[in-house]
Amino acid sequence: MNAINRFLVNPKALLSLFLAIAVFAALQSYFADLKTFEDNPRLYTCYNNYVIFKQSFFHLIEGKDLYILYLEEQWDLFKYSPAFALLFGLFAYLPDPVGLSLWAILNAAVLFFSVYYLPNIDIRTKGLILIFVFSETLTTLQNEQSNALITGLLIFTFGFLERRKYWLASLCIVSTIFIKLFGIVGLALYLLYPGKLKLVYTALFWTVLFTLLPLLVVDQNQFVFLYKSWANMLSNDHSISDGLSVIGWLKTWFNWQVNKTYVSLAGVVLFCIPLLRIKGYNIFQYRILMLASILIWVVIFNHRAESPTFIIAISGVALWYFSQAQNTENLVLLILALIFTGLSSTDLFPKFIRDQYVWPYVLKAVPCILVWGKILYDLMAGELLPRRLVPQSEV
Repeated sequence: MNAINRFLVNPKALLSLFLAIAVFAALQSYFADLKTFEDNPRLYTCYNNYVIFKQSFFHLIEGKDLYILYLEEQWDLFKYSPAFALLFGLFAYLPDPVGLSLWAILNAAVLFFSVYYLPNIDIRTKGLILIFVFSETLTTLQNEQSNALITGLLIFTFGFLERRKYWLASLCIVSTIFIKLFGIVGLALYLLYPGKLKLVYTALFWTVLFTLLPLLVVDQNQFVFLYKSWANMLSNDHSISDGLSVIGWLKTWFNWQVNKTYVSLAGVVLFCIPLLRIKGYNIFQYRILMLASILIWVVIFNHRAESPTFIIAISGVALWYFSQAQNTENLVLLILALIFTGLSSTDLFPKFIRDQYVWPYVLKAVPCILVWGKILYDLMAGELLPRRLVPQSEV
């Protein structure tokens, strides 16, 4: 037990672990055999998502449409902003094993340091949070996705808001929006802090900057075209799937053929109700539970949520549990989330169980849905008791 505690309070050891899995995941994808997707017989790399990001930069500077299929180069569409495509030029010219490794390291490092930047949480608890999200971090890194980066930026947003560093908070939250639009939900955090005018103009500054950034490499006509094409792609993307989400859960568990728009609207209403508890804004536990609610909401109400997306949600689960006083019902929900969200997509679950139960019945999402319901209760009627901080002398 003493050895475990020493590990949990050793940021250098934990950082080494996270950087090691980042490099491992990158090189594993790079050296893996080529594979096919769906009915397309063409072979693609196992790091196809990285290829999509990389090629988006070259498509941008070559004046091409970013939001159409390029099946000779990659499988699937690029769905991020033109600004993201431009900034990915930092990796695009590098040899793939180097760029891929640095991309994974960036994702892992931002998530890691964002947790350590959280206020009012002792160092051992921060170690517990990182260990709890470890499995999902590896999953998203193995898929070369940006979800760990988004998670870290949202947590950093909270840390900067707590310290009233509004320029940096706005930079982080606007960055998430220009990676994946659902980051806009994080702006709800702004309601909890003073200085609303500064929050507005700092967010507007970064929004304008990121919006105009592609003009460094494209002309005005192409600039307008790209944003129209992005909007068109996103609008057409809405009806494709149900994902590991509330919608998928309602359909598979209850056979409810629900309207996605109505479910999303219901989710928005439920998300906003706790904001009526204005007196809670002055309580740290309330504010960090709102962050946890955001992290889970953007996944469980995302009709395109996939397994690698759940690093965002599981981080919300960790913040919810480890930021407040412990009780039995919370512990039960945490264990369910660890087993069915954190581990169900790994080899610890036999393939036939994953294929016949985990994916068809969206079991990965269910614990997060239950935890989000508990968060709503905690925010609206809970006592919001703080977790006992562990002094360094007791570790």
